[in-house]
Amino acid sequence: MSQDSNILFEELNLPTSILSAITEMGFSEPTPIQQKSIPALLDGNDVLGEAQTGTGKTAAFGLPLLARIDPSIQSPQMLVVCPTRELAIQVSKAITDFARNIKGVFVATVYGGQSYTIQNRDLKRGPQIVVGTPGRMMDHIEKGRLKLDNLRSCVLDEADEMLNMGFLEDIEWILSKMPEETQMAFFSATMPAPIKKITKKFLTDPTHVKIAAQKEAKANITQRAWRVGSIGKTQGLERIAEVVDYDAMIVFVRTRNDTLILSEHLVNKGFKAAALNGDMQQQDRERIVEHLKNGRVDILIATDVVARGLDVPRISHVINYDLPFDSESYVHRIGRTGRAGREGEAILFASSREMRFLNRLERATEGKIDSFEMPDAAALGQHRINNTQQKLVELTSQIELEKYQDVLAKIAEESELSIEQLAAALLFQQQKQQPLFPKADPAEKRFDRNDRNGRGRDRGERGDRGDRGNRRPSGDFNTYKFTVGREQGVRPSDIVGAIANEISINSRDIGQIRLFDSHCHVELPKSIHGQAFSQLQNVTIRRHKINPSLVEGAERSEGGRRREGGRDGGGRFDNGRGRRKDGRRGEGRRDNRNDGRSVKRFKQPRDNGQRKEINFD
Repeated sequence: MSQDSNILFEELNLPTSILSAITEMGFSEPTPIQQKSIPALLDGNDVLGEAQTGTGKTAAFGLPLLARIDPSIQSPQMLVVCPTRELAIQVSKAITDFARNIKGVFVATVYGGQSYTIQNRDLKRGPQIVVGTPGRMMDHIEKGRLKLDNLRSCVLDEADEMLNMGFLEDIEWILSKMPEETQMAFFSATMPAPIKKITKKFLTDPTHVKIAAQKEAKANITQRAWRVGSIGKTQGLERIAEVVDYDAMIVFVRTRNDTLILSEHLVNKGFKAAALNGDMQQQDRERIVEHLKNGRVDILIATDVVARGLDVPRISHVINYDLPFDSESYVHRIGRTGRAGREGEAILFASSREMRFLNRLERATEGKIDSFEMPDAAALGQHRINNTQQKLVELTSQIELEKYQDVLAKIAEESELSIEQLAAALLFQQQKQQPLFPKADPAEKRFDRNDRNGRGRDRGERGDRGDRGNRRPSGDFNTYKFTVGREQGVRPSDIVGAIANEISINSRDIGQIRLFDSHCHVELPKSIHGQAFSQLQNVTIRRHKINPSLVEGAERSEGGRRREGGRDGGGRFDNGRGRRKDGRRGEGRRDNRNDGRSVKRFKQPRDNGQRKEINFD
């Protein structure tokens, strides 16, 4: 939030409890949008805020409207509508942090893709603040679970993005349910005609706060993309961490659980890695960042929310382990490197299907994303040999080796082996953890990584497990049910890695993988039986036992008829086209737009012909 200004938060008449919270968070000076919006909202005025992303809009409305909350009233008093679940989660977390010193204030988050059970429970607790996406919010209002009788304020965040995603009718429906005296705040990067129209309809004499976009110096960042091959993301990351010359790197993953699993894996492999996520206490996050600064940590595994605004000079590389949900998140991610005139490199991991989205990211950054050649097994082995040579040469000059030479000579004499043979045996023993001659996956070879539509796809690349191409006929497979699925955060790559490692099967011999909410179906060769199947009983994926069982024909057919893309199990639709039985457009279709992995995630806000500038802060 830092900005060149003489105005401090203390001068904006915010309550002491809120001031203490933002002071603890390290903020003292408001940004221009905050300077102008906070007083207007504290005075009870409606506000129309127009400012680019990254200018501090969440605090601009969150701080003053939080000041109007009465903790003794356990009913929604503030509503924040966001276009995507990721932004809803981010805004909810920020407001929760702002309210950390206000006893009795609870923030609920509602969005498609999350269980109704969790959201219904949170709404029954009587939250004073509710943040969510339009579709799920409409559903809760319609069902009477989200009551607006005591509502005092409503915020539309990223209003233009909601318009681009087709939410105009939904927004008007939600706003029509508000009490007449509700204070309104609309925040948007641009102000297209439809936004102006609903502004005139629902805002009363609003204070228009417009902050001119600031052109930032273009960062010196080299962007590359690796089309994920047969070795998988985790092994690819290991190779980068071992072979690529970097000072420090941030690896962006999608969930908090992923940060823990991946950082633990890298630590076990000998890397100086640590996790950074929103579940950590503030002092723990500060400690991890300090370790990153002083070199005690070289690889930081993080989610988008906690890494925003992170500025550590050592960060030379950013790895997008998971594809970001939108191009704006990508801009923020890669902006963690190449700061203040320094050079940086950003590497994106993408499946064949995801490669087609790269042109959108190029437009967002006004740069080019080149292909990244992952070091193969031969290059990895040569790198290890060179490192071993360097270490041995350094040891000969640093340590007195005469006694060890005598021992070696004695062993050679008694065993009738040559010094070279004994040295080779010692070298073999030393390199067991990191073999000097790593085995190459038979499917591993170079790809044409400029083929973004995957037309030149190599047979060894797994990509989407449901689109195998030249795989064996289904008659060669049995289908197994594992009791892990989307709810446990499981991905196809996790399943492939766990199975291949446990029963020594080539990853190419694993058939289709179908993910469901609480389980998955995996095709394995019919030759898997006896001892190999027994070994599967001990497999865990993301710390969950898989409890494998053979799927019979009827159950397999039933699984195949389910909506693969449905976020809520697909049970509430009659035809899979997002149309409810009562004729109204279904929640699932909206949620698939703003919460799913569709092209819509990368849709850019309209800019009325004006060139979009990048703000890496």
